[in-house]
Amino acid sequence: MLGELEQVVLLAVLRVGKDAYGVPVHDEIQTRAGRDLTLGTIYKTLTRLEDKGLVVSHIGEPTAARGGRRTRCYVVTAAGKRSLAATFKTLRHMAAGLDVGLEPT
Repeated sequence: MLGELEQVVLLAVLRVGKDAYGVPVHDEIQTRAGRDLTLGTIYKTLTRLEDKGLVVSHIGEPTAARGGRRTRCYVVTAAGKRSLAATFKTLRHMAAGLDVGLEPT
């Protein structure tokens, strides 16, 4: 089962889409979750997720938006998507019958 931070980072990578890297992942987390994580925390989590096979990375092409620099980009793997689904399923099962707002709609 994934930890909360791992879930949030995986979801942010999915939302950012192709060639997700630290800054847009950070911005997505800050906007949607209201959490202001450091880039170091995000990259440590991405490294841990990559070690688990839940994301893969590659060096992106330099762009004007990044000041002509290359950066490490991340994509959620099929295993990462399955892991998220399993985590959500477990949470729904654990919450079933409780008044905590996790019931399927």
